[in-house]
Amino acid sequence: MVNEVVINEWERIDDLQYRGLKIIQDTRGFCFGLDAVLLANFSQVKKGSTILDMGTGTGIIPILIAGKTDAKKVVGLEIQQHMAEMSSRSIVLNRLEDRVQIIQGDLRNAVALFGASAFDVVTCNPPYMNSGGGLVNPHDAKAISRHEIACTLEDVISVSSKLLKTGGKLNMVHRPDRLVDIVWLMRYYKIEPKRLRFIHPSYHKRANLILIEGARGGNPQLKMMEPLYVYDDQGEYSREINEIYNRGQEMYN
Repeated sequence: MVNEVVINEWERIDDLQYRGLKIIQDTRGFCFGLDAVLLANFSQVKKGSTILDMGTGTGIIPILIAGKTDAKKVVGLEIQQHMAEMSSRSIVLNRLEDRVQIIQGDLRNAVALFGASAFDVVTCNPPYMNSGGGLVNPHDAKAISRHEIACTLEDVISVSSKLLKTGGKLNMVHRPDRLVDIVWLMRYYKIEPKRLRFIHPSYHKRANLILIEGARGGNPQLKMMEPLYVYDDQGEYSREINEIYNRGQEMYN
């Protein structure tokens, strides 16, 4: 038990190395990765904003956004009850209950849960594999996180369009091979793509992730950002990745 928070024998506490923030993770299931950290860093959050992270999983994105910004309220929505319960304990562990809330529910019912035009920013690290991506166990936590079992890409974008205030931003991380689908669906549901960034494992490898932002009711103008490289030529994390992970400037002095 840490800070009066129960830690189960199959769980571990990871130090996020930023302002003392920590997170509880299930060693048997799906743990957060680089994509979630990049999405939290990519999302532009103004002071006093209300944020919804759909499919929050471990709660890593709400925790990082609360720790790094002056958001007024951050809500994490998670369909899996055990994940929602675990991420709720992480919120208590970090003493963020006054600003962060985890709710167990289906994102397809999010408008009924929160009301239309309720958020300034919606973030989502959705399942990358479409529903035709092979045989999967529909009750397995890792499968739900990776495959479009509980929601589709269209679900995420269509619901976000209803949840966002006019001018509100949808921020997503996904695979490059779904880019055309993402842009088409955003425009269909009146979310205009505004920023796009390709993430490359290293300088000489093709991108394997994208970060994209769209604005509800925005004017057409897409900003292509500089690519982000995870590793440098020596196989070490790049300077920008170290900065995102708050590893400090002392590494380069």
